[in-house]
Amino acid sequence: MSKTTQYWLMKSEPDAFSIDDLKRKGQEHWDGVRNYQARNFMRDGMRIGDKVFFYHSNCAEPGVVGVAEVATDAYPDPSQFDPKSKYFDAASSRDNPRWMLVDVKFVKKLKRTITLKELQADPALADMALVRKGNRLSVMPVGAEEWRHILAME
Repeated sequence: MSKTTQYWLMKSEPDAFSIDDLKRKGQEHWDGVRNYQARNFMRDGMRIGDKVFFYHSNCAEPGVVGVAEVATDAYPDPSQFDPKSKYFDAASSRDNPRWMLVDVKFVKKLKRTITLKELQADPALADMALVRKGNRLSVMPVGAEEWRHILAME
C-alpha cells in the first residue's frame, strides 16, 4: 500500500539557518525543536518523502522561501544530551528521549519570498494554521490544497 504524501511548513530564522544554508549542505537535521506539539508532528506525522515549505521567520520579510523534503524518519535530537548545547535538556535521557527530529533535504529555492502578509491576505488560505492568530509553532501541517495554492503564487 502506498502512502499519501503529506505537506508541512518548518520555520527557521535565516540568520541561524537559511534556505541557502540548506541548499549548500543538501541535507540537514532539524534540531532544537522544544515544543511538544511541533515535536509530535515530526515524531508521529512526518514520513520520508513528505514535502516541506521552508519558511524564514523572525526577519524583515517572513515567508515561504523554499521547498524541502523529509529525508529520514524521526530520531532522538542529539542536542538534548549535550550539556554545551543551548538545546540541552537535563530531564531527557537516552533511554527515554524527550525531543525528536527529522532530517530534511533541499529541493528548491523559490524565485521569490511568498510573504506572510500575502498568505494572510489570501482568502483561500484563511484556515491555514500559519495564518491563524496566536499560532507560533515552528513545525505545522499544510493541507494539500494549501500546498498547491502557495506553490502557484511563486
